[in-house]
Amino acid sequence: MKMQDKIAIVTGSAAGIGKEIATTYAREGAKVVIADMNKDAAEATAQELRGTGAQAMSVAMDVTSEDQVNAGVAEVVKAWGGVDVLVSNAGIQIVHPLEEFTLAEWKKMLAIHLDGAFLTTKACLPHMYASGRGGSVIFMGSVHSKEASMLKAPYVTAKHGLIGLAKVIAKEGAKHGVRANVICPGFVRTALVEKQIPEQAKTLGISEAEVIKNVMLKETVDGEFTTVQDVAEVALLFASFPSNALTGQSLVVSHGWFMQ
Repeated sequence: MKMQDKIAIVTGSAAGIGKEIATTYAREGAKVVIADMNKDAAEATAQELRGTGAQAMSVAMDVTSEDQVNAGVAEVVKAWGGVDVLVSNAGIQIVHPLEEFTLAEWKKMLAIHLDGAFLTTKACLPHMYASGRGGSVIFMGSVHSKEASMLKAPYVTAKHGLIGLAKVIAKEGAKHGVRANVICPGFVRTALVEKQIPEQAKTLGISEAEVIKNVMLKETVDGEFTTVQDVAEVALLFASFPSNALTGQSLVVSHGWFMQ
């Protein structure tokens, strides 16, 4: 097993991409922490994983709250003795033309995506450093970490910012064996994306089918959505890679929507 006994915290993992990553890690032998704002949903996912024989626990965590982040990480360390892998996955989407965004919406988006990555990393790094085992910090970026789309100014800004943050962590963490990388998925048909389809259709004055075909999947090589399994496989690669050779990188998984 690629992650035997590694302790992995995955934020926003009660459902969607985060849940698939946590499930993949558990299948590979990790002790997984379902960290989510919705404690009941987090515990339901943890129970589901424990039902398969995996080791899983849940913690309530609003990633924009330093107190909740610190308390959640402390709970994990008390229960299992450390942290080996952090996946900062929690995120939301708000879609408007830039001039229609309120400052409150802008700050909310940056707080969840960027502040959340900063706070969870800051809480986990001391435990990774102290363990002597090293560790892996993984941020959930997006093709929008590389490319812009209309109607998503704060989202694109935040996702670009994650690449810079990961590069700094990679340099600072190297002497401790801590790697930092960013996963950059294309459109994954989660609840987050399902919500965007009618919103973009209304804003752009086109049908929902046209949003999918001509906006979301237009630049892919095959007109296909990226799957949660696709993303989880990249998360497994980053978490289980054995050396500092793979650090400070961002890997796009998007059916060719963005090519480097």
